[in-house]
Parts: sequence; C-alpha cells; structure tokens
Amino acid sequence: MSIKIYGDPGSGSLRRVTSAAAIMGLPIERVNIDLFKGESHTADFLELNPHGLSPVMVDGDVVLYEASAINLYLADKAGGQLLGVTPRERYEVLQWMFWSGEQWRVFATLTFDERIGKRFMGQPEDESITALTFAKIRAAAAVLDAHLAERQFVVGDQLTLADIDIAAPFSQNERTKVPFDEYPNLVAWQQRLLATVPAWAETKREVDERIDTALQGAGIGL
Repeated sequence: MSIKIYGDPGSGSLRRVTSAAAIMGLPIERVNIDLFKGESHTADFLELNPHGLSPVMVDGDVVLYEASAINLYLADKAGGQLLGVTPRERYEVLQWMFWSGEQWRVFATLTFDERIGKRFMGQPEDESITALTFAKIRAAAAVLDAHLAERQFVVGDQLTLADIDIAAPFSQNERTKVPFDEYPNLVAWQQRLLATVPAWAETKREVDERIDTALQGAGIGL
C-alpha cells in the first residue's frame, strides 16, 4: 500500500514533504487538494485534518498532519541521514525544526496570508500586521544568518530536515517581499540548496507555476 500525501502544489509545507520524500527515495502517491476551491474543507478532508490544512499523510491506518511530523515519520521509515548522523545531531535537527515552527515559518506564513491570500478575497493588506511579521522575521533571520556564517548546512556537514523546514519560507519570498535579501549568509545557503538539491529546485518550480497561474487567473498583479 502506497503512502498518500494530500496537498496543494502551491503549498510550501507540501513542498517540504515532497522534497524530503524525493531526497530519501521514498515513493509516495500524491493526492491533489485545491485550496483555492475549498477542497481542504470538505467533510472527507476534515476527517483527515480538522484544521482544513495540508499536507496530510495517510499510510495504512496512520494519518498525520503537520509537515514536520510527516517528515519525521518518513525519515524513520526510510532510514538515511536526514535526521542527522549522530544522536547529538538528531537533537539539533529537532531543535531547529521546532525553532522554525515557532520563530520563523509562522511569521512568513502570516505574511503570505496578509499580502497574497487577502488579495484573493478582495481584502486590503493590514500594514500593521506586515510590520509585525517583518520585525519577527528580521529577528530570527539575524540569528540564522550568524549561525550560517561558517556553515554549509544548518546542522552538521550535510542536508537534514532542519534545512528543509527552515528553507520553506523561500517558497513565497519573491511574492511576499520578506526581507531575506538583507542577510547574505541566508541567501547564499538558499542558493546552495537550489544548486545542489535537485528535489528542492524541482519543487520550487512546481510552487511557482501553481501560485503564479492562480494569481494570473484571478487577475492579481504583484
């Protein structure tokens, strides 16, 4: 029985899962959920995730939502070194994954909702919210930029789930204009991932095509 991953191809969180699965060579069955058509709020989907968000994984009788939890499950299933090489590295990977959720991605996601999502609903951006998210993103980016000053990857000497989790906001930064370009080590790290991790580059193309097509279809210019 194949592992099913439900999600919208424009989702940065889905990107984290599909990239990790590809890197680990783990076959998955993609089930498209169109967020713009409300397909994540059908009765059937809400049984999988009552929050009405994607991605969701179904592997037999195991149902998981939250991309980080899904990736941890996949990494345990596939083996390999995306969880780190040593026990210490594993805890560092987990530390940065938790950091990403609390100090980083939440504010990038809120920026997307405010600057892009609201346009689909014909609502104006609340600049006070954007000012708050930018301040939070800058504070976290300064920490990450210093951490990456003499590192190729977030943990250890190779790619881990920490890199994938933290890189997710770059899925939309060209549209949301979050101030990542103020942090050279952060930008260099992201470019390095695109250049050396084929799955990360491929999923970027998928996200870009999905979101840009949706913006064009709605007549929204950025």
